[in-house]
Amino acid sequence: MPTTPTPTACTAKTDAGESALCYNGGDVSDPPETIFRVRDFRPEDLPACRKLYVEGLIGGKLAENDTGSDIDDIEWAYMKPPGNHFWVAETTTSPPQVVGMIGVQAHEAECGEIRRLRVRSDHRRKGIGSALVEAALRFCQEKGYLKIELDTFVDRDAAVRLFEKFRFRHSRSRKVGEKELMYFYLDLYMGEYRKG
Repeated sequence: MPTTPTPTACTAKTDAGESALCYNGGDVSDPPETIFRVRDFRPEDLPACRKLYVEGLIGGKLAENDTGSDIDDIEWAYMKPPGNHFWVAETTTSPPQVVGMIGVQAHEAECGEIRRLRVRSDHRRKGIGSALVEAALRFCQEKGYLKIELDTFVDRDAAVRLFEKFRFRHSRSRKVGEKELMYFYLDLYMGEYRKG
């Protein structure tokens, strides 16, 4: 049974010279392609992020509460505004492949919103989602956010379990078209965030 990923003994430097946390996505018997790292988004990641976004659309279409415009220009939506950020998870194989993504946007004063969490279907259940959420929560703590919010559709069971693992609390639900949208929050000022 796979274990929760753990960072290697040190951070690694990517080809661009930036720091990235490296993870082994399973037990020691897993093949090398399960090794991944979480790093900052780069403009050349945009096509892979767009593909992950489209693959994650329920029923292959946008929800009524979404325009998807932030995915068209991640640099502008997440990397330039203060308090926002975007990460990707990539394999450490050659060439690396983007297999996951997550973003944080300043939502209101002292509140961040986690957005666009996606993991490629053939790389799920390897700890990538957890590692991405960890990166986002660490960023939110560093920025002094007191509360983190997010939403997901109820039929995304794995996402709901992941958020509950990180002690997010379900606050409300509402219908969006034929689907139920669930809203979650995490109070950082109460010390609720601890590794799951």
